[in-house]
Amino acid sequence: MFKSRTCSVVSSGSASVLTHSSSGNSLKRPDTTESLNSSISNGTSDADLFDSHDDRDDDGEAGSVEEHKSVIMHLLSQVRLGMDLTKVVLPTFILERRSLLEMYADFFAHPDLFVSISDQKDPRDRMVQVVKWYLSAFHAGRKGSVAKKPYNSILGEIFQCHWTLPNDTEENTELVSEGPVPWVSKNSVTFVAEQVSHHPPSCVSCLDYDEHYILTFPNGYGRSILTVPWVELGGECSINCSKTGYSANIVFHTKPFYGGKKHRITAEIFSPNDKKSFCSIEGEWNGVMYAKYATGENTIFVDTKKLPIIKKKVRKLEDQNEYESRSLWKDVTFNLKIRDIDAATEAKHRLEERQRAEARERKEKEIQWETRLFHEDGECWVYDEPLLKRLGAAKH
Repeated sequence: MFKSRTCSVVSSGSASVLTHSSSGNSLKRPDTTESLNSSISNGTSDADLFDSHDDRDDDGEAGSVEEHKSVIMHLLSQVRLGMDLTKVVLPTFILERRSLLEMYADFFAHPDLFVSISDQKDPRDRMVQVVKWYLSAFHAGRKGSVAKKPYNSILGEIFQCHWTLPNDTEENTELVSEGPVPWVSKNSVTFVAEQVSHHPPSCVSCLDYDEHYILTFPNGYGRSILTVPWVELGGECSINCSKTGYSANIVFHTKPFYGGKKHRITAEIFSPNDKKSFCSIEGEWNGVMYAKYATGENTIFVDTKKLPIIKKKVRKLEDQNEYESRSLWKDVTFNLKIRDIDAATEAKHRLEERQRAEARERKEKEIQWETRLFHEDGECWVYDEPLLKRLGAAKH
């Protein structure tokens, strides 16, 4: 037996699901579990099966800063008096060498904080832990100080990965036979994302307590585009649990034109029906955040500088299917890496043209696009094989 801390996340801007516990039904794709089990039994190591390398790891910061000069000239060359600035096309060389779907996975760079939500026995403590996980997640997505843009995900694109929890004492290397990522052990935190279309907020489900936390997210702004561009988060966000009545309001403060600090946040956590918060938080989302409780206790809430980022593990490129993110974008990524911008632009153009051609063909034949892992339910997208369903099947 293994202890399953049953938390899951479902969102569908690009529909995605993350689960802790991997027992359940398989994806709609060729099964690779048998070959992976065989590899492990023959002594193949985890490193041989999975890639923890991030294509941004070998980005040179100096090179990126130099490139922004070319970005300026590219943008200025397109600007005409009275034109709609939304029509300005961004150059290929400022792409980030990863898909937007993969970028979403950075939200779980601290998987231990996420799975610890269900370890809290009190609903108040669970809400505090949800806020802590949420606020700890934003810093991991930014590798350098220069803003770059991930690839726009293509309809039907899938990204899958998993994390091994730090300080996990359980020696359970048995692979699950089914589940959202069926080539990992039962103690892995797993993530699956699919590009669908709609953009509702995300939901964190704590299945042990039948609690659902609805989360909203800040806007991202590109700043200083004519000097050294950087990304700023701004706006009011909320976290609400309808079952317990606990809630949180979070504000990402944009930097004033004169003075002030970058990346500031303030937050308030409320008990049910209370207008006065029991916990106030302030600091920087990419630095240290401090909490002050109504009891008078002051403490460090999150220190992102001291939180080790756990690298996600992704199947080796040669084992991926065509529609998985790294496989789909491999030609663009490779050519950006060797700085062959023309070849990268051409590879990106081929993908976009193929997507347009497929859309035209579906329209002509009056065929609806069929998603792979999610189905539409009213205004929401629902994962086909949710963790709760798989846990129920396992009991029987």
